[in-house]
Amino acid sequence: MTNILKTLRENENISQDELAAMLGISRQTLGKYENGENNFSLDIIKKLSKIFSVDYSCFIDNKMPTTPQYNIITSDNVEPKTDIRIDIPQVNITKFKQVLLYILNKVGAKPNVGQTVIYKLLYFIDFDYYELFEEQLMGLKYIKNTYGPTPVDFAKLIKEMEKDGELEEIKTKYFNKEQTKYLPIKEPDLTLLSAQELKHIDKELERLSDKSGKELSEFSHKDIPWIGAEMGEIMDYEAVFYRNNDTSLREYTDEND
Repeated sequence: MTNILKTLRENENISQDELAAMLGISRQTLGKYENGENNFSLDIIKKLSKIFSVDYSCFIDNKMPTTPQYNIITSDNVEPKTDIRIDIPQVNITKFKQVLLYILNKVGAKPNVGQTVIYKLLYFIDFDYYELFEEQLMGLKYIKNTYGPTPVDFAKLIKEMEKDGELEEIKTKYFNKEQTKYLPIKEPDLTLLSAQELKHIDKELERLSDKSGKELSEFSHKDIPWIGAEMGEIMDYEAVFYRNNDTSLREYTDEND
């Protein structure tokens, strides 16, 4: 019988090393889960359900979900804006696609900009924007893994964009290591991004896009949202307001002054 974990992992184009890092376990232990040698613990099931956006029952019953599932909160479910910030991201798929196309058109041709760098650029664009303006830009969900923040629904969205002819995924070599790159086919629709959002993205690309994946991973490990999360868990946007000087971009003033 086909093991659902291996099927989901391969469908999402996630390597065993990457998934093991997300789960905080060794590659050998992951192999035993995939081969059916070890039963899933409740903790592992919880983490896997978040990573692959499926119900717990899929792993308990070893059955694939019948329809694609996204961790998305639609506008119909959003509470009216109040003075209390919402700590659950509202994922805006259309905006994400335009931001990614914009990034790829601006810096995607740089030799260092592969999947790992893209992950970190998206993370800092999202979390830095939330710190500066107290509102979501893309609002993607990111999980903590060994190599830094990873956007949960990224692989699914890339497949949609490939199917729609918006980009192409290719494999290349960078310093003799395999690298996944994305070639933009379409231009981004900039009418969907505000002047403030574009200015913010440009500043982030200028600040971070020349760094290697390793440098950005190490930098993300200094960030309070990453430090405060458990391995494999969703990172909390609200944690940006507790950042230290290493990663904070906002100038805070004493209200009593």
